[in-house]
Amino acid sequence: MSKTKQNQQAEEVDLGQLFRMIGNGFNRLFNFIGTIFNEIFKGFLWLVLFIEKRIKILVLAAFIGLALGFLIEAVSPPVYKSSIAIKQNYDTGKPLYDMVDYYNGLLDDMDYKTLGNLLGVNELVSKEIMEFSIDPIVTENDLIVLFDKYVLSLDSLAASMVDYDEYTENLKLYKHTNQQLSIKSKTRTNFKNVFTSILYNMETNPFFVNEQTKDLSQLEDAKLVLIKSLSESEALQKTYKGVLEQEFASTTTSEIGITFEGSNDQKKTREFELFKSDIDLRQEIVKIDRAIKDKEHIIDLISNKNDNGFIDNTKKLFGSDVPVKYYYLSLIFPLTFIVLLGIEFLNFVKRVSCLLYTSPSPRD
Repeated sequence: MSKTKQNQQAEEVDLGQLFRMIGNGFNRLFNFIGTIFNEIFKGFLWLVLFIEKRIKILVLAAFIGLALGFLIEAVSPPVYKSSIAIKQNYDTGKPLYDMVDYYNGLLDDMDYKTLGNLLGVNELVSKEIMEFSIDPIVTENDLIVLFDKYVLSLDSLAASMVDYDEYTENLKLYKHTNQQLSIKSKTRTNFKNVFTSILYNMETNPFFVNEQTKDLSQLEDAKLVLIKSLSESEALQKTYKGVLEQEFASTTTSEIGITFEGSNDQKKTREFELFKSDIDLRQEIVKIDRAIKDKEHIIDLISNKNDNGFIDNTKKLFGSDVPVKYYYLSLIFPLTFIVLLGIEFLNFVKRVSCLLYTSPSPRD
């Protein structure tokens, strides 16, 4: 057999082994995927059988939770809630959230006298207050706008490493401009006075008052400069207009027809530049006036929802407001399911332990 034929046979053998390896690899992959789906199906069947065996207990737990919710809602006194929407013109978010936590701490300590003094109400009114809460008013579009602004403030390398989901997850709730402040009470309190006191306490914060004073002073100084520039621009326009009128009056009819095209264009350009400068200055003054209006209050009241409050029989469950009638159902049913799963797992561990201890040991 020649050397060339031997090489060809060796190459054919190598290719055959390669194809067999590839085929075996695909077979193992498909078998692995099939095993996963098989185990998932077995787990689903086990769960169905688990629920079927304990369906009476689960139905009973659901019935008890629902009945308990309806009973508690029927016998419990109504809870009144009122909310206001506010706009933060300064970085008051963290102090505002801390203030709400402090008020709730006073409620937990039953220090109604101190709370009443802070809110400007008597102790009887502060005793009726059950809870303070604050939440951001934000939409998905607001988050996208904030994310875009944040990315634009970074350099290209840092911006490429920023993830939207990670950004929104780490974004502090108090950073949002608009917030909703809420109060729950046992009776229909004059919530308007309480909200007014809370906002007043923030409005009189020395740090923010100082920041407000500096901002307003800077804005007023900038406005004065613009007004002076506008006055000078108007005076310049009047002077230029007078020069043009004199030129027009001194020019004869025959001379008008012999004017150079370039000189007319230059005059039009100067007129346009003066006119545009006047408009720009006025627009800047309008912007500063708007900024001054925004800075007049540290916190602006956007809207209020019922000064006397509305009935709100809800409880917080995993961060969501759930009606009392369904609160205990949402709590008892999953807890019962988890307990039953725990018992089943313990029984499984016991069965495995018994099999291990009772199995005959191998003889030497």
